[in-house]
Amino acid sequence: MKYSYYPGCTLKTKAVKLDAYARASAKVLGFELEEVKDWQCCGGVYPLGVDEIGTKLSSVRTLNAAKEKGQDLVTICSACHHVIKRVNDDMKNVEDIRFKANNYMKSELSEPYEGETTVLHYLEVLRDKIGFDEIKKKVVNPLTGKKIGAYYGCLLLRPGKIMGFDDPENPAIMEDFIRAIGAEPVIYPYRNECCGGYISLKEKEMSENMCKKITESAEGFGADMLITACPLCKYNLNKNTEKEIPVYYFTELLAEALGVKERCEEEAAM
Repeated sequence: MKYSYYPGCTLKTKAVKLDAYARASAKVLGFELEEVKDWQCCGGVYPLGVDEIGTKLSSVRTLNAAKEKGQDLVTICSACHHVIKRVNDDMKNVEDIRFKANNYMKSELSEPYEGETTVLHYLEVLRDKIGFDEIKKKVVNPLTGKKIGAYYGCLLLRPGKIMGFDDPENPAIMEDFIRAIGAEPVIYPYRNECCGGYISLKEKEMSENMCKKITESAEGFGADMLITACPLCKYNLNKNTEKEIPVYYFTELLAEALGVKERCEEEAAM
């Protein structure tokens, strides 16, 4: 299986290991991530202005590139996934945005883009395309004895009808992933609450309190560590709770379970 792949800016800078672990694990699991040529920053935040078009165009270019290759588009970063998935919904269902974006980009597109591309998060590929039972068969280093709390945050799950990732109030995909790599999932109340990442510079104390509620909740229910798909969440949680529970990218634990983690770290350091 081959997918168009949008890594996003952070996976090329501060979160290179999130990218490296994902690529190496994909090879073991039998699918290929083909990076979109000349991709541009998605903007990191979905624009809320109903007439805002400019910052959506980079997402449309990426979506159209996947369409032209006849491939689904895979993302990993929660923020990138959120923006691209919502822009794709706009292009499919909001006539005014679709018309303006296609009109602006008519010299670039062979035909209008109308939301044809399927956008998948890496975790959805694991669940829906590979299957967690198949992943179990590939595990050579099961994480037996580790109690792991999944931290979803807000961007993967909401708005629920558009993202379609999982039940926004009671998600299960990351817990099923944890079981597949041999560990024990810890379900705790704050796993789908916001960490305050976008206000961490302006409202430091508020963001710190939000992070502490998450980590204290996870620890209180017995978690040894947290996993996330969001570089901003990982940074914010680590920054505000550095003496408490450790936070890892979910792809790092996947790579460890599949036996390719050390090779990823060597390649990322080069």
